[in-house]
Amino acid sequence: MARSEFRDGFELSETRRTLPITLLRLRERLMSEFRPILSAHGVTEQQWRVLRVLMESDVITATELAERACILAPSLSRILKTLDERGLIAMDRNPGDGRRARIRLSDDGFAFIRKVSPESIKAYERIEARIGPDRINALLNDLDAAIRALDDD
Repeated sequence: MARSEFRDGFELSETRRTLPITLLRLRERLMSEFRPILSAHGVTEQQWRVLRVLMESDVITATELAERACILAPSLSRILKTLDERGLIAMDRNPGDGRRARIRLSDDGFAFIRKVSPESIKAYERIEARIGPDRINALLNDLDAAIRALDDD
């Protein structure tokens, strides 16, 4: 099928200029700064996201954690098992609903974050030096606004 056959008034944008692909490219570029750090400390990106969300929370349910860490529930179960085995998190059952786990960062988890954070902060500072703090803040504001606009159904 020739390319011209797709010209029916609805032309697709060049892939490189689509929002999903551009956001994926940016994510991959940003994560290339953090992956070596996380790998050196034996955690995956997803595990680090879970730990960071738990650091910001006192106690959280798996459902809330999955949403805030942008992780699908089946993946989160595996991640929680690994982090629990490493002693980085603590889990117990919700007294009001025994099916719901309550998850929190353990003391070892806090110590782990304190150990990894200086390297993570340095990577973020390198990124900020290249992009600029004002531009990063503007990007974050614009992306938050886009998310809110798409959530307003």
